[in-house]
Amino acid sequence: MSAGKSARLSRIGTAGRHLIVPMDHGITMGAVKGLKDIESTIDGITAAGADAVLTQKGLADRVHPNKNGAGYIVHLNGSTTIGPDEEDKRLTGTVEDAIRAGADAVSFHINVGSDHEPDQITQLGELTTEAGRFNVPVLAMAYARGPGVDGTDPESLGHAVRLAEELGADVIKTSYSGDADSFAHVVESTAKPVVIAGGSKGTDEQTLDMVRGAMDAGAAGVSMGRSIFQHDDPGKITEAVAAVVHDDASALDAMEQAGIAVEA
Repeated sequence: MSAGKSARLSRIGTAGRHLIVPMDHGITMGAVKGLKDIESTIDGITAAGADAVLTQKGLADRVHPNKNGAGYIVHLNGSTTIGPDEEDKRLTGTVEDAIRAGADAVSFHINVGSDHEPDQITQLGELTTEAGRFNVPVLAMAYARGPGVDGTDPESLGHAVRLAEELGADVIKTSYSGDADSFAHVVESTAKPVVIAGGSKGTDEQTLDMVRGAMDAGAAGVSMGRSIFQHDDPGKITEAVAAVVHDDASALDAMEQAGIAVEA
């Protein structure tokens, strides 16, 4: 690995582990809770221990003054919930756009198993080639999604993360399979670091148990959006997730450390 790519990877993680908070949901869902005053949200979560934040390129000027030295990732495709097909992610920028926006890395979403998989394979392959010319790391958000595809099946998830590695991704995000034993297969399907998505919002304890299970299976951390930025106290949940990811805390210990009450 080049010195440049290694340096940039170090800016979006800590000692090879990652707590990334994606906030590109504005293009997908609009200015939902946590994203209207995105400046305050970014300040709160990065002060509490997030390694990096992720947005579309147009929000760069709202990110940099508020990220407290954390890393910055620019996402390069998207779709909307009100459009004809949310799985049809379209390109929204280039690696050069991301560099001009001050990004340390770029990211790309691919739905493995969907009708749009062929185009997204081509686009991710081209993106990693372009990123390689600039020594910019690529985070691939590789999900198992499509007609008849079980999005939590470990075999399908393992296929998705392996595809992302084969196309040149440096860090790979995917869904959690539901338990540590099955997720170990997903992690073992690639030599690249695997981080989990936040999934459906549950209780704080459920969220942290999921993170603990992923870490026990060998994951390198999380890329967790709404479970963090839409939390009633984004700073506290970030601190708790950071305790699990970076300090190997249990879910309950992390909640105690962050001052989060256990729900009855």
